[in-house]
Amino acid sequence: MKIKDKSFNYIIIFGILFAMLLGRAFFMNNNETPTATPEQSEAAEIAKTSSFANRFSFFGTRDAHKAQIIDMNFSEILAASTERKIETAQIRGNIMTGTLTDGTEYRAIVDHDPALLTRLAESGAAVQLDNSRGMIDHLGTWVPILMGLLFIWWIFRGIKGGGGIGGIGRAAAASYNPTKITTGKTKTTFADVAGIDSEKQEVSEIIDFLKNPDKFKKLGARVPRGILLSGEPGTGKTLLARAIAGEANVPFFAASGSDFSGIIVGLGVAKIKEIFEMAKRNAPCILFIDEIDAIGMARGRSSFNDNDREQTLNQLLIEMDGFANDSGIIVIGATNRPDMLDRALLRPGRFDRQVYIELPNLAGREEILNLYAKKMKFAKDADLKNIARGTTGFSGADLENLLNEAALNAARSNHKEIENSDLEEARDKTLMGPKKNKKMRDWDKKLTAYHEAGHAYISVHYRDLVDPIHKATIIPRGRSLGVTQFLPTDDKVSLTVSEIRATMSVAMGGRAAEEVFLGADKITTGAEMDIAHATYLARRSITMDGLSSKIGPVAIYQVDTFGTRHALESASEKTAELVDSEIRAWMDAAHKDAKQILTKNRASVKKLAEELLVRETLTREEIEKIVIGKKPKPKTKAKK
Repeated sequence: MKIKDKSFNYIIIFGILFAMLLGRAFFMNNNETPTATPEQSEAAEIAKTSSFANRFSFFGTRDAHKAQIIDMNFSEILAASTERKIETAQIRGNIMTGTLTDGTEYRAIVDHDPALLTRLAESGAAVQLDNSRGMIDHLGTWVPILMGLLFIWWIFRGIKGGGGIGGIGRAAAASYNPTKITTGKTKTTFADVAGIDSEKQEVSEIIDFLKNPDKFKKLGARVPRGILLSGEPGTGKTLLARAIAGEANVPFFAASGSDFSGIIVGLGVAKIKEIFEMAKRNAPCILFIDEIDAIGMARGRSSFNDNDREQTLNQLLIEMDGFANDSGIIVIGATNRPDMLDRALLRPGRFDRQVYIELPNLAGREEILNLYAKKMKFAKDADLKNIARGTTGFSGADLENLLNEAALNAARSNHKEIENSDLEEARDKTLMGPKKNKKMRDWDKKLTAYHEAGHAYISVHYRDLVDPIHKATIIPRGRSLGVTQFLPTDDKVSLTVSEIRATMSVAMGGRAAEEVFLGADKITTGAEMDIAHATYLARRSITMDGLSSKIGPVAIYQVDTFGTRHALESASEKTAELVDSEIRAWMDAAHKDAKQILTKNRASVKKLAEELLVRETLTREEIEKIVIGKKPKPKTKAKK
């Protein structure tokens, strides 16, 4: 059999050497005389000459059935030796075993006392000293030595050959060459990227440069050497980088920031050199570094001395700054935390252009869903546009996962095609969690029905100011016992004061319904998320958007890149108290408004709650028919 991996041969060689060394140790140990002190040697010699015959007669004549092992202490051993009751004694370390004259076996822990050996020998006992070493002792000596030698060999083999512990860059970069497309591999292009049209426009000139560099050289233009892609996870940063390489028809080298970190100082620098040398040999090409913040973090921020990471970052800065204008190498970095990167990495000449990839809007979400839907089989009633409306804040990865959940649900339900009910179930599961088979009391069901009926009725009442209602259900999901869903018709960039006030009233509708129909002493904790959402709207409107007449257009809080609020130095304790009182006033007004609307329309709200108790789920058309007497529209087949 031919062994391709040479490291296996080295392992066999080390195993043979280990066996030889271990065998030599056993051989030498069995032929060496045990070392002892002069007194111990003298006492042992006396014991050997005085009772040589007794030592052998013991092993042949003792009756095994009469033997029993007893534990003795040091003083009992001394007393037994004085009374000549010890027949044999074998000492190994500080453990002494043997037999008494009556045939009883004993065991004791003794100290290394030459006087004891002398006393045992004079009493006629057969004494034997055992200083031999067992297999465990030899393993404890030689295994650590051999493991250390093997580890040192592994390190030097890795540094010399580019494998082993470090890899030194050769395994850090995966090459994607478009010339391999003819063998059956598909290449990623802009047709495979949806929902980020503006971002694709930002990087289109990079493709033009890689295809036609003379066009830019004649004008004296310098194309960006590096592009930093940032944005929320799942927005398509890696996919966009691959699409750039596919559109330009150039090799694509990809690595992760963690690939350049290792346990040995200097490996990161070596890997950076290796991957950039590889890129230069294959220019023009795209060099993609994902999660670049792993090595590009601002220097001096760490609480410990991370010298290896800073050396790796320095080498990356040198390599990017050393490119000639016509090298044809475009470095693309991707990160979710652009604020953590070192400023030297973002200066012109390195990452010249920063492209922030936002979460897709309504049109973008529909485009992404249609793109992924090409690989799936949908029924005629599947309405992807409706799903796009109800997935605000979803990234491209979230939408792909939603369609996959819908396909799994269709398979569980034995559907031949993915139906609209599968899409609805997948969206509800993604947003709120799976269905819970909770055994609810009749009182809890009634309370949940009135709670959701309150939300539903006020949303229809303010239908010109808030997003249209989609459905109301009392089926438990996740932590919720029921939910009222809304589907926005478009992407709202800003909200008016009236829209904010109406949205707060809808949020407080559940708590208001509990008070109106069940009593103020029967309110529950079910309005926790509703109150939190309404409070957030009020606080943001008052402290950031300047929508309060009492506070005025003053920024009480400022927001950084990730939404963390920091108090301004100009905000006094009096201003903070005024803000709290104004937020409370807005919340009380929304609560009062919701109670008034529900009290005036008790019959309609009660009918909504009773229908929810019977049917568990009501659609928008069914809710509007009860509230405003609007007949539901006839169902039409939605376009695929």
